[in-house]
Amino acid sequence: MKILVFNCGSSSLNYKVYDASQDEMPVLMSGKAHRVGVTSSEAAFIEHNIGTSYQKDIQPIPDHPHAARLVLKTLQEQGIEIDIIGHRFVHGGDTFQASTWLTPEIEPKIRACLPLASLHNPNSWSVIETCREYLPRSQQYLTFDTAYHASLPPAAYIYPLPAQIIEENGYRKYGFHGLSYQYVTHQVAQALNRDLRELNMIACHLGTGGSSATAIRNGKSVDTSMGYTPLAGLMMSTRTGDLDVLLVLRLLADHSLTPFELDTLLNKKSGLLGVSGFSSDIRDIQKYIHEKAHAQATLAYAMYIRRLKETIAGYAVLLGHVDALIFTDDIGAQNNTVRQDACLGLDWCGIQLDISKNEHAAGDRMNRIDAPGSRTAIFCLPTDEEGVIAREGKHLLEGIKA
Repeated sequence: MKILVFNCGSSSLNYKVYDASQDEMPVLMSGKAHRVGVTSSEAAFIEHNIGTSYQKDIQPIPDHPHAARLVLKTLQEQGIEIDIIGHRFVHGGDTFQASTWLTPEIEPKIRACLPLASLHNPNSWSVIETCREYLPRSQQYLTFDTAYHASLPPAAYIYPLPAQIIEENGYRKYGFHGLSYQYVTHQVAQALNRDLRELNMIACHLGTGGSSATAIRNGKSVDTSMGYTPLAGLMMSTRTGDLDVLLVLRLLADHSLTPFELDTLLNKKSGLLGVSGFSSDIRDIQKYIHEKAHAQATLAYAMYIRRLKETIAGYAVLLGHVDALIFTDDIGAQNNTVRQDACLGLDWCGIQLDISKNEHAAGDRMNRIDAPGSRTAIFCLPTDEEGVIAREGKHLLEGIKA
């Protein structure tokens, strides 16, 4: 039994193939498409890990269906037959609180969720349709990022709007990156040899597309930076993060934008890309700061770090004490400068980073990087959303409620 997992980010596509016939579910093949459909000074590419071999193909990757076709073609070349296909679906709204098979009855409800995460849900749906075309006999299922944040208290998830509007429309904070938070918090609890239900944590999922942070009390999400959609919160690669809503109205009025054009502006043309003027990739931003003392790159980076630090500090106050601070996903696990700058000046709330440990931390494994005497343990580690999705698929196959 082979499970193929697709994980669509806003500008990336991860995939892994698992052998579900074995209890430990070994990974047979994996890879990632980078810089999918985005503006960057570096070329897009896709990488494949097949056993002990590694392939990297530099080529234009204009959209997620194209990336998925590259993956499916490689699987075919390797002679790997797929039985079921799992997908990360970012926003399930109020309809989906658990993983589900994609059936004709479910499909209209899934389609109704597409506008809720305009950078993610349509991408995932396009890959689902690509899989239907190339692997029509393989059954597909979906897991939902929003399910993890079902524990948010009303004071965190209710917006300060008239109650009647809230009740009629279901507007609320949902939160995202739940699969990632589910994985990394369990890993850190094991590393600390502590019960997850006893721990207060701040987890920062910092990706090359989307980024968010979550406050976790006694193992449960109690606040998170993203909101009704994945646009809110931290400054991101192409997304604004938090923005004065009246400014949004001014953008509509002053520039005669349609709602679709406004959505595109806020989600795809802002953030690091909008401020720097040349790239949505923080690696490019840092390179321009180092090599060219580029003023807009310097500003973009300072804004990114300021938002991140403010959020970490705010969650530290909310939680009272923080047992662990976690950095994950591509930027969080691999970019030591971002971690160092985010932690600088947070000694007052018990967060003290070991500069040397942080600098030498390997991006492909868990690292503990807090300084001696730090009241908060600090970890950086890669996430494994695909592993969570694969296990959900195995539960569905076995009829087990995850």
